[in-house]
Amino acid sequence: MVTRREFNRGFIAVAFSGLATHLQGGELTRYLSNVSAASGNLSNLPSGPAALGSLVPDPKGIIDLLPGFSYQQISHFGDPMDDGLTVPDRADGMGCFELDDERVVLVRNHELSPSKSANQLADKSIHSTRVYDTDSSGIPLPGGTSNIVYNLKKRQVESQFMSLLGTIRNCSGGTTPWGSWLTCEESVATASNAINKNHGYVFEVPSRATTLVKPEPIKAMGRFNHEAACVDPVSGIVYLTEDRPDSLFYRFVPNIKDDLKAGGQLQALVIAGKPKFDTRNWQQPQMQINQDYACQWIDLDNVESPEDDLRLRGFARGAAVFARGEGIHFGEQEMYFCCTSGGKAKLGQIMRYRPSPESKHQSKGTQTGTLTLFVESPNKATFNFGDNLAVAPSGHLIVCEDQYSDVVNNHLKGVSPQGQVYDFAKVRWQTEPAGACFSADGSVLFVNLYSPTLTLAIRGPWGSLYA
Repeated sequence: MVTRREFNRGFIAVAFSGLATHLQGGELTRYLSNVSAASGNLSNLPSGPAALGSLVPDPKGIIDLLPGFSYQQISHFGDPMDDGLTVPDRADGMGCFELDDERVVLVRNHELSPSKSANQLADKSIHSTRVYDTDSSGIPLPGGTSNIVYNLKKRQVESQFMSLLGTIRNCSGGTTPWGSWLTCEESVATASNAINKNHGYVFEVPSRATTLVKPEPIKAMGRFNHEAACVDPVSGIVYLTEDRPDSLFYRFVPNIKDDLKAGGQLQALVIAGKPKFDTRNWQQPQMQINQDYACQWIDLDNVESPEDDLRLRGFARGAAVFARGEGIHFGEQEMYFCCTSGGKAKLGQIMRYRPSPESKHQSKGTQTGTLTLFVESPNKATFNFGDNLAVAPSGHLIVCEDQYSDVVNNHLKGVSPQGQVYDFAKVRWQTEPAGACFSADGSVLFVNLYSPTLTLAIRGPWGSLYA
């Protein structure tokens, strides 16, 4: 049993390492220097999230932030881009990559379906090999990713362009240690008289792309309602969430660590000794908070799942079931992921999975681990439908809310190392925040407002989040 005190100690270490594990060499040095300069003497800081103060109303009516923080609007729906297209709507998951000492590139998903207007694409000549799928009129499907090259020093966008096109509902995804973005289709649409190909795949977009990449679905990673992904930098194993009320938690064991297109084995998580374990806690709670559950993994077959029954077949073989797996973030030897509608109140859970250390006598495909329920929201004030996750330089979690109601009151929620939840920001528009991610030096939080697309760069005294 993990005690609350052990959890709190672990939370800050893991959350801090969750960001630092993606930084290497000079990146890590600059990151630590930034944190040190921002935080100053930690012993003199006030204690607890309550000391951070109340959100300051935004006179522009876009987003309220904690005192001392400010935002810059860097990309808007309809802005002209360098490729002759305009910024698409429905900006969702996003990753940030360092290009050099001054510049980063954001790879941003657009969760668009074929029914959404693609009029801007109708009159554009786009080479067919650079588009995954088209509608019956030959117009590219509007889903995909856009790249933003942003200069941190000058605080300006240097270029914007589409980097993937012709997909459906690119929801979230994840960064890779080798500098690419895994963008995930939250759709299992099949070829019909309206579209020409099957969907439900993961695509890889190099962060240093300068134009549309050749779209190649990584079919061995499974065809299902993909949500997000993260990569274990040691093993190269990719962990995947699924946005369904009866979802599974997956992992892809690649044949070659940094070449996902070379194939591999898709697996599903099983709680050891507890087949078909229900982590959702909707009825009689099965999963206890802060208790470690030993896990195993089972191989899945027929992973392209033409009947969209991959999760059902996995569950029948004993896989654990989750309540709408969402954003996932890998730290040092462990990861956190949200289950949007999990818990007795159906308002959300945060899970932690810790892979066991690799052994010379154990192949990656048989590597086990432990699953822990860290947070289960008891009420809307704690958090309401947690979605994407990010890690602040202070070690606090930043959780994007995505409420499902006609009138929403979405926030960016902070979670302190002591497990306290507080409001970091409130979105004033009737939309969700999404794609939260930090620059490599830890100085800027980038976040999308879903619709109409608005990408923000948030700066401020990140050190004040220490508690």
